[in-house]
Amino acid sequence: SLTFSEDIAPILFENCVGCHQPNGIGPMPLLSYDDVRPYASRIQRKVAAREMPPWHLDKTIGIQEYKNDISLSDFEIGQIVSWVDAGAPEGDPANLPMLPDLPDGSTWQLEELLGPPDFVMESPTLAVEANGQDQWMMQSTPFEGVIDQPRYVRATELKGAYPLGVRVLHHGHVTLGSRPLGRQGIGKSGDVFPENTGMLIEPSGNLRWNLHYFPIDEEVPNAQAMTAVWLYPEGYVPEYTTNGEAIIQAADVSGWGSDIAIAPHSVKVRQGTHVLNRPALISSFRPHMHMRGREQSVQAIYPDGRREVLGRVDKYNHFWQIAYHYEDDVAPLLPRGTVLLITTIWDNTADNPINPDPRQWVVFGQRGVDEMSHTWMGITYLTDEQFEKLSAERTQLAAEQQDR
Repeated sequence: SLTFSEDIAPILFENCVGCHQPNGIGPMPLLSYDDVRPYASRIQRKVAAREMPPWHLDKTIGIQEYKNDISLSDFEIGQIVSWVDAGAPEGDPANLPMLPDLPDGSTWQLEELLGPPDFVMESPTLAVEANGQDQWMMQSTPFEGVIDQPRYVRATELKGAYPLGVRVLHHGHVTLGSRPLGRQGIGKSGDVFPENTGMLIEPSGNLRWNLHYFPIDEEVPNAQAMTAVWLYPEGYVPEYTTNGEAIIQAADVSGWGSDIAIAPHSVKVRQGTHVLNRPALISSFRPHMHMRGREQSVQAIYPDGRREVLGRVDKYNHFWQIAYHYEDDVAPLLPRGTVLLITTIWDNTADNPINPDPRQWVVFGQRGVDEMSHTWMGITYLTDEQFEKLSAERTQLAAEQQDR
């Protein structure tokens, strides 16, 4: 009795058409029955394997409450699988739900939540070949004159310029000194800092652009990125300050994991630790590896010996750079002295479907065919007093929820 019009279209319209539409990054639109029917078996296979929508988190361990969870429920997956098994019938087109408003790459994702950004900055351009090696654009542009006094940032969003820049920008960063004014990856949304938390920027200096472009079988002569910044009102001072999303690198591994060496036809596991010398609130985490990356997990070892898995990505895919944003009431609140245990697994075998050549040794490098291992975390360091205050609020909230 399952039909596209009544049962499947609502799932696709809610979860898929943001990318699978003419102005999206999906390879084909999924806006109608005629769009979907030729790909029904492929869609069934992808959703059953939880490859689509792209949410690569292990659902059996670790924290599971995320603000940006786009994964399908077991029920929704079952509906799609059963519908395809039944021959993928269309049903009555009169029962189709209305299509949602379809975004395109010219709009800012955060604008619906926060309104227009306070300012937008554009990168220099770069010619990206249709086919070839990865390319990087590393240049600086002046920041003077954008703001006239120190201000606190509330949110940032970096993206490729519409239309083709959106497709060729794999990931990138733009920083003002040590302050990120945008970090981007395919599948990654903008960054909104937690409530009453901001990042202080000065009205001077240069923006440093570090952009990784990837060929798409189409020449892009003027690839460009843009970053949008939302500020707190002038004069506002938030209670908590942050430097935004930052690299968490294991202390017992050389910088950026640059001593990586993975043998041909092998699976390699690496573990490292990072000790927090201050209390911290973790709002998000984002694993970063390349084409041989398979898994990465972050585990907190508390000063009392207790262990907690903060998150485990067991289906890592280099072509997606998803940041997992915790819900506020479960975001890890970690005391001073907590050890973060970071475990990375690389798969340099023929079983890895995106491995370009399992016969090769793989070492550290910036290209997609090389490897890295680090974790980006949205982290706010706290004073002892701030940590105690937030801990008390968590305890009170837990007690109230238990009484309900």
